[in-house]
Amino acid sequence: MPLEHILLLGAVLFSLGILAVITKRHAVVVLMGIELIFNAANLNLVAFSRYDPSLLQGQMFSLFVILVAAAEAAVALAIVLRVYQHFKTANVNQIVTPEK
Repeated sequence: MPLEHILLLGAVLFSLGILAVITKRHAVVVLMGIELIFNAANLNLVAFSRYDPSLLQGQMFSLFVILVAAAEAAVALAIVLRVYQHFKTANVNQIVTPEK
């Protein structure tokens, strides 16, 4: 498979992730968009690493990004659950902090 096809798929995933983050208002969908962005970056890292088999930096960095994304997802979902308990909504636009 040529590198251009893999990079095009990465660009499509990245664009869909950005579109989800910008247009959607539900917190879980925004988190899914962020995960799409991480997956697009991982795909590009592994694709570039594939064309130099003696070096594994892209694959190792991709594993590190996957670990960080898993931790981010766990923390972000905990925050979303806490916000839902407090504000009774997961809609990002309806979360309003009280004035002091």
